[in-house]
Amino acid sequence: MTFEDLPTTPRAEELIDKAFSRAARAGHAKSGLEAQQSMLQTASNIISDNLQNVTTSWPDFDVVDPFYRDVADAMIEPHGDCPGGVDGLRKHLSQVMWAGRQADKIRDEYQSKLRNTDPDTAKKHRKQAFARLASITESVEDDLLALGEARDVLRDIPDIRPDEPTVVIAGYPNVGKSTFVNAATNARNDIDSYPFTTTQIHVGHVERDHIRYQLVDTPGLLDRPAEERNGIERQAVSAVEHVADCILVFVDASEACGYPLETQLALRDELESQFEDVPVLTVCSKADRSRDIDADCYLSAETGEGVDEVVDAAVEAIDYEIELPYDG
Repeated sequence: MTFEDLPTTPRAEELIDKAFSRAARAGHAKSGLEAQQSMLQTASNIISDNLQNVTTSWPDFDVVDPFYRDVADAMIEPHGDCPGGVDGLRKHLSQVMWAGRQADKIRDEYQSKLRNTDPDTAKKHRKQAFARLASITESVEDDLLALGEARDVLRDIPDIRPDEPTVVIAGYPNVGKSTFVNAATNARNDIDSYPFTTTQIHVGHVERDHIRYQLVDTPGLLDRPAEERNGIERQAVSAVEHVADCILVFVDASEACGYPLETQLALRDELESQFEDVPVLTVCSKADRSRDIDADCYLSAETGEGVDEVVDAAVEAIDYEIELPYDG
């Protein structure tokens, strides 16, 4: 799943204006007591339905794929006194759901008051109900704002499919990772860039034996030691761990990238420890300049030599098998 289909979250003021303007039109179509009843019904239903639709449009984070849960946990920022992440999101959703149910209770309470009364008294009751409906809606204004902000952030998270085999590209900056992904996918148009914490995540695709493999480059996440990552970035790395089926660590043996070979290999060793259940392959990425390293694959990011061999090595390491339905 992705969060692309989350609807726009209404502002409290917008929702109140919508409810009361629709109610006014409903009241004009009738007269006397019936007009007041129709106005109350219309306004309360619009507020209740919209508030509860906000909450039901969000997925249940207990059942979504762990990748998307961890991404949301990393990207949703605190709002007011409410914490960030999924826990904060749940608190906002709970408050909005409560407000929607309160609107229903106000409707039922005042509809009973409107029965068997005169139009003037009914109008007073309806105005009281409107004031309470507005107050309830305004009480969750910050929650609606927070949900709207979270929705805007999450709509743009990468469309990484946890059910597809995934190759994650790691290594220090300027070692040829993006050049490899471009070459492997045969066209820059095949690569999508997404905002992901403080940087961009790049996702490309290759196909082998009718199976699509995702190539994921995460600049800003897996290009430096863990102690240099902030809390949000560590959470984002945790999300990547859920989808990684193979890690390609690019190492520039020529050190033209600006990082010593020893430092690059230390990052490789750290990633091997962190992704202990995932095959980690060492790729000598600028083999046209230097091969002074014991690597699983040798690649020239400059000339493109060895691109297919690197992809094939990752595919072999993953050893992905299509799950066929049990036929008994």
